[in-house]
Amino acid sequence: EFLSRQHRVLEERLASLARAVTDSCLPAEEEIGNVYLKIFACVVQSSGLGSPKNAEVFREITAALQGVFPRREVIPFISLSKKNKEQHLKNLTMIVTGILLYNKEQGKGGKSIDDLRVTLKEAILSATRTADEHVNTCHVLAHQYTALLESIQEDPLRYTHLSSFRFREALFNVRQHEAFLCILLSDITTSALEVQKMNVQFVAAMEELEKIVPNKISVDTKEVFPLFVALSNLWTGFKENMLLIRFLINMINGLQQFSEIQSQLFPKEVLSSLLEGVTVKSDEERIRETMGTRVNVSDFENQEWLFPETINNFDQLLIEYHGFCAHAIGVKGLPLPGNPAIGILKYKERCYVFSSKEAAYIFAQDPDKFIQLNVEKAKEHVELIQLLKLPHQLVHPAPSALVGMKPTTGCDGATQTDTHILPPTIVKSYEWNEWTMRKRALELANLRRKSTHGIQTNLSHMRRESSTQIYLPKDVSTQTKRDNSSNVPRPQIFLKGLRGGSSPTTHMVKVDLTRAVDET
Repeated sequence: EFLSRQHRVLEERLASLARAVTDSCLPAEEEIGNVYLKIFACVVQSSGLGSPKNAEVFREITAALQGVFPRREVIPFISLSKKNKEQHLKNLTMIVTGILLYNKEQGKGGKSIDDLRVTLKEAILSATRTADEHVNTCHVLAHQYTALLESIQEDPLRYTHLSSFRFREALFNVRQHEAFLCILLSDITTSALEVQKMNVQFVAAMEELEKIVPNKISVDTKEVFPLFVALSNLWTGFKENMLLIRFLINMINGLQQFSEIQSQLFPKEVLSSLLEGVTVKSDEERIRETMGTRVNVSDFENQEWLFPETINNFDQLLIEYHGFCAHAIGVKGLPLPGNPAIGILKYKERCYVFSSKEAAYIFAQDPDKFIQLNVEKAKEHVELIQLLKLPHQLVHPAPSALVGMKPTTGCDGATQTDTHILPPTIVKSYEWNEWTMRKRALELANLRRKSTHGIQTNLSHMRRESSTQIYLPKDVSTQTKRDNSSNVPRPQIFLKGLRGGSSPTTHMVKVDLTRAVDET
């Protein structure tokens, strides 16, 4: 929620500048420079890598922007739709940011860019150290209050002048403070792991760019632009984690007022004097004392007991009452740490742990009774509702809590009243203003003399789409007679004496040299 709120604030801050770019129409030749300056200003403000008032920063961003978006690209950019303009502007910002980060890594500029990775590492270490110190302070106070309350319960005559109720409230308050600090410390640890992963990706992207860029005079944009965008996204992630770490540190410092109230109500000198002769045990020492004892499962026939060594993914098991002893809360009014090694009672799909073997046996005899005792204790001290995570039991009480209560019957009922009994008589076309009616009358009078005209120009000529349908010719074939031949002898006939001779009469001799058919 915090990061999304920061994103909205940044978008609102840059909204007017981005609209000046995305809402601009196709400019004239002399206005292209103004549009380019607006794009430059939007890229500078969105990247957040320096102030444009710095001459060196101005020069570096100008060189990077001109390398990926020269002025001749302004007109194609303006012709895009608004959505595409916004996306293109975002891509330009990321590419320019990646180029500036690469130049800084190569020592070719970027002196005004803070070394965010080093700063973030120091901030995480500082936040972790601060959270650990506050958690240790809460642990010490919780152990002291617990030991003092146990001593009051064992020997009430010794502490007749003390109010156990006030010390019990102080103990619950410290346990709350400890729980919140552990949540914040977990968030810091999660952020640190994410930053460590992003550092590895950042170094890998830089190494990939170092392999591509120096060895070529010109590089393929499809090859380097995705790497520049990846660097920009990682840098944005570093900035977001930096904001988150600062936010968590502010929350930790804000919770410090509860520790100050504790020191005002119970100064160290007063606590030291009350704890004389009292053994103060830490949570770890209490768990260590009961490590050798465990529940005998054979003593319970109809109840299920679990043990850490017999459960897969024990860390993901949801323990009731925030891991505190289910018996000590309702009986002693003390949030004592439970030891899962003693045994985990699974009752009605919920798991309970205990601070001792005796407490486990007593609780297992009548679980509903002690669960109700814990609910009653939470009603006396409402801060226990969230500390012990009891909202479900307060919303859905145990069956034993309903004993003796008179059942109440109820039913759902509804009534309906007509808003307007009579049909409405409002004339929506009514107009009281005389001048408005006059204007409407003139509009209607002018319509009689209006006519619709159409004209066709050279630009609109042949713009209409038209289509025609034709029948394609079919392939048709016919069959004719077939030529045939046979091999027969060629006739060879010679005639002699046609030219005449010495005699007055002509004597012709016919010689047939045609071969017979069977000889061919």
